[in-house]
Amino acid sequence: MAEAEAPAARPRLYSYWRSSCSHRVRIALNLKGVDYEYKAVNLLKGEQSDPEFIKLNPMKFVPALVDGDAVIGDSYAIALYLEDKYPERPLLPQDLKKKALNNQIASIVGSGIQPLHNLTLLRFIEQKVGTGESLPWTQQQINKGFTGCIPRHDPSLLVTVAAIFAALF
Repeated sequence: MAEAEAPAARPRLYSYWRSSCSHRVRIALNLKGVDYEYKAVNLLKGEQSDPEFIKLNPMKFVPALVDGDAVIGDSYAIALYLEDKYPERPLLPQDLKKKALNNQIASIVGSGIQPLHNLTLLRFIEQKVGTGESLPWTQQQINKGFTGCIPRHDPSLLVTVAAIFAALF
């Protein structure tokens, strides 16, 4: 007689409640209807520097998703992983043009806008360029990034992935 398979463990999300990157993943998990375990990582207390967390994400960033033997430490990569693993509630359209636009917006926000909110980067700019210089520089770069996020012809091209990334700013 064959043994029944054990139910798969729930994915575990290492997250910080104030992190916009973590918000994106929680939104995607909930839109997908995925039951997951939440593991808080308090950035203000330096918990991202715990040796056990560093094993999951050596960059010491949240979020990190552990799903079986898969460990993913980037909100965009996690969203794409969830899209592939749980196709029932799509975050991306099937239309290639719409899909590309969604990926473009998510990429611009995730790599061109989001990092500019990082306190470490802002402090670095202040040290290298001068006191008070980080805010105008950052605002200019963020505005430039948002210009690339505006659908040129049809706002209905925005579907869920782009909305998840852009809505948090």
